Amino acid sequence: MRSDLTDITLVIDRSGSMQSIQDDAQGGINAFLAGQKETPGDVAVTLVQFDTEYEFLYRGVPLSDVAPYKLEPRGGTALLDAVGRAINETGTRLASLPEMQRPGLVIVVVMTDGQENSSREFSKAQVKEMIEHQQNVFNWQFTFLGANQDAFAEAGGIGIAAGGTADFAADKVGDAWSATLAKVSRMRRARSQGDTIDNSFTEDERNQMK
Repeated sequence: MRSDLTDITLVIDRSGSMQSIQDDAQGGINAFLAGQKETPGDVAVTLVQFDTEYEFLYRGVPLSDVAPYKLEPRGGTALLDAVGRAINETGTRLASLPEMQRPGLVIVVVMTDGQENSSREFSKAQVKEMIEHQQNVFNWQFTFLGANQDAFAEAGGIGIAAGGTADFAADKVGDAWSATLAKVSRMRRARSQGDTIDNSFTEDERNQMK
């Protein structure tokens, strides 16, 4: 296992309701990706975008190979299906790697501006069981960024702890990604130094998102 390698999976809501924050969300995601280059160590990126459909843009590629993201809102919000599939596919990909090539830190970031309304493959109970398994058995770190909803209730309902959850104002989506950049960078530094990983936003970071 490589303590200097972090695997980051981004699960991005591109449903039609994202239209009102399209530019800021797109800019925030790209700033997050660019900012990760400033933290020592290697990063593999998986980027999934979803509406009523589901699309992989990248699967475990080096951060340097990731082009700027373009958000094009459309459709509904099949959140559970997107999260469930992303977990399964990331897990299968990592399991296929030789032990010495596996990342020392696995991070999943979910961003949505609305509640689930169109999943057909996964239930909330199934996704909750999957997330809890990955957290407890493999020490995956999950972040949930939610707007226009009770993000803490939604994240808690699928097993994501409050510390890694943020309820952001729609006009502060850029700040939400800035806070996520800071939090992920802290976790990466802690992992490379052998310190305890704290997957929690600070109070200041939460205030910036309100």
